[in-house]
Amino acid sequence: MRSLLRLYLTITLTAVGAFLFIPEVSWAQPVLQVGVGYTAASVMVLGIRRNRVCFPLPWYLFAGGLFTHSTGILVEAVLTRTLNNQASPSLADAFWIAVYPMLFVGMALIIRRRSASRDWAALVDASTITTGLGLLCWVFLIHPAVLSSADTMVGRAVVITYPVADVVVLAMLVRLLIRPGSHPRSWSFTFMVSSVTAFLVGDVGWAIIYRLGLDSGYIWDHVLDMTLLIAYVLFGAAALHPSVRDVGEETQTTAVARLSPWLLGLLTTASLIAPCLLLVEVYNDQITDGLAIAVTSTALFLLVVTRMAQLLRQVETQARHLRQLARVDELTGLPNRRAWNSDIDDALERARRDRVPLSVAMIDLDHFKLFNDEFGHPTGDRLLKSAAAAWQEELRAVDGMARYGGEEFILFFEGSDADHATEVLIRLQGVTPLGQTFSGGVATWNGDETADALVDRADVALYAAKGGGRNRVVTAESRADLDVAAFTEH
Repeated sequence: MRSLLRLYLTITLTAVGAFLFIPEVSWAQPVLQVGVGYTAASVMVLGIRRNRVCFPLPWYLFAGGLFTHSTGILVEAVLTRTLNNQASPSLADAFWIAVYPMLFVGMALIIRRRSASRDWAALVDASTITTGLGLLCWVFLIHPAVLSSADTMVGRAVVITYPVADVVVLAMLVRLLIRPGSHPRSWSFTFMVSSVTAFLVGDVGWAIIYRLGLDSGYIWDHVLDMTLLIAYVLFGAAALHPSVRDVGEETQTTAVARLSPWLLGLLTTASLIAPCLLLVEVYNDQITDGLAIAVTSTALFLLVVTRMAQLLRQVETQARHLRQLARVDELTGLPNRRAWNSDIDDALERARRDRVPLSVAMIDLDHFKLFNDEFGHPTGDRLLKSAAAAWQEELRAVDGMARYGGEEFILFFEGSDADHATEVLIRLQGVTPLGQTFSGGVATWNGDETADALVDRADVALYAAKGGGRNRVVTAESRADLDVAAFTEH
């Protein structure tokens, strides 16, 4: 398929290059244009079938658009060269205008397929850019055509249709490019976007020349026609490349589209179009588009405010997520030591207020280093995760557990004395995975000591359990008049 793509590009780009040297009066010019267009449309159908595209409808629409646009060139050549019919608009315009719905629907289908849900931020960004550029089209192309008396009513409608349709296609193109998260910039995607861009450049170029009544000359006529031919060629290449299968696939997204430098520049430029046009008209002492500028400025202001609100919500969401990450142990999903320090202070305050006991326990998996050395660190990590999950199942909602560090965990039991806390730890011993054991130390709050002092006593009890042979629970009796706790083995 790649060799066929190279052959196709070589032949068609050579033909496009040769187009520059064909005289305008020669029949070879429209024949070459139509030939390139029909070839590109045929190649697109071939690429869709050979690459087994899962969602081919958009690509068939694009192929139909190439065929229709090329047919318009053929019809225009017959009318002007054979029938000597120079009337405008003509039947050719019907074929050219028919391309726009195919482009619009095809791109809309791809956007829908690539998005798991509505991307409101991307929609706002695309609307902002399109609104600003749409005002330019109104001022320089659409409004003059509305006011023109040189054309018939049908002629004005046709002339207006082109820039309006271009704005709609541009909106879809911008929406396709502005995408939150990561989306693959495959060759097929790049060919497709470049093709639509070339089509818009050529179409707008012709609209400007026609609207302003410019004599573009031989070279510029050929350059604009070549731009449209390049659009044909690139669309064919997009369907031939194997990556066409990925263009319509769903991509990973973030909550809100990121404001990259180029996107921020586009949004800024689009937002400044309205005030700049107003300044130009004020400078010329002739405000002819005041209402359009006012409406566009209002729309842009509302879009910018909406985008700011989205960004603020994104910042708030990320801040909450960061706060949560700062309190959660990544491996086990338990609260970490930072969260524990806050939770134990709250638990002590409740115990003081309600005059109920509170016990703290520290547990340490026995011989965990040897376990890691024998079975490997990944298995050790799985043991920590499964042990934490199994222990949590045995605790009450009012109890708290955190990973204190390494293979050490710490718990508090509200409304529980040392005996009840010890019973819970013995129960936890029974559900510890992989036949592993742990040593535990328990301390009950004396009603006066700080959280650090309480944890220190539990830690001393833990080391007494480890020193006593491991796989046991030791309690530290609370005696405020002693510097070192006495231990009672259970």
